[in-house]
Amino acid sequence: MATQVHANVPLDADKRQGDLRNELRNALPEWWPIIAGLAILFGPTFHSLFTGAWIGEEQGHGPIIFFLALWLIWRKWPEVMAATTPPVSSWLGWPVLAFGLAIHLLGRSQSILMFEVGSILVVLAAVLLIKRGSRALRILWFPFFFMLFMVPLPSEFVAAVTMPMKMAVSWATEHILFALGYPISRSGVVLQIGQYQLLVADACAGLQTLLTLEALGLFYLNLMRHPSAFRNIGLAILIVPISFSANVIRVITLTLITYYFGDAAGQGFLHGFAGMVLFVTALVLILAVDSSLQWWLKRRGSNDRGGPGAPHAMKEAT
Repeated sequence: MATQVHANVPLDADKRQGDLRNELRNALPEWWPIIAGLAILFGPTFHSLFTGAWIGEEQGHGPIIFFLALWLIWRKWPEVMAATTPPVSSWLGWPVLAFGLAIHLLGRSQSILMFEVGSILVVLAAVLLIKRGSRALRILWFPFFFMLFMVPLPSEFVAAVTMPMKMAVSWATEHILFALGYPISRSGVVLQIGQYQLLVADACAGLQTLLTLEALGLFYLNLMRHPSAFRNIGLAILIVPISFSANVIRVITLTLITYYFGDAAGQGFLHGFAGMVLFVTALVLILAVDSSLQWWLKRRGSNDRGGPGAPHAMKEAT
């Protein structure tokens, strides 16, 4: 009998998921006018982004974050439908919608990219409040928080924060390569190795790179859903030094390629594979740090229980 009960649980879960998917498909006719309206409103914005800011190095993470956020919303949507049926509209959605449309108009007319991109989040949140209520927004809090990372920050603030970061990455690169015996020197954020000079640009060690890697780490945490708060908070904090380390590895790689293969190879690497090296390095470091935290927590739990020999000793005593 116990086996039969356990076998029915996945079947019941699959049935509920199937019912929710059917309900989602049935709701599409109601949502099509809203989707069409959003497409008309934000179509010019996305066209400008995909032909401008999002094809550059500094904002190239924008489409990745946006589509990952949409995937997270789709993934949680059955839960939203189950928790908000029948739907209860929130009056707060209307002033939020008015605010979102206002900053969209201001950003579009005055070419303020931060307002134009930020209005996407505000309007989507307003539509959710109007259609499904505040409970739906609470369920989908992480995808909306995640989309904040695609909103460009003011250039003055970015420049002020980026310069110390570039100096630190340049300093670390110089000292590591000098310790390894390479003929390298530094003047500010300009590295001289052999006969080549390299300028550490904003895209190599800037604030946007840090925010992108922080977003990558938070996305990883959201997928893993570790039960340990220490593990989640610790990894989220350690993403900052992980980002710095990944940037240093990226600049070291670029410097060595330029040193051994010439300036043309270095520039080709910068525009072709530098971003891939950065994100692969960051992902490997995140996985390594997460595994280390898991190992430490298991070891700590084992010590708290009296060590691996404790259960055996207790058995012999009884």
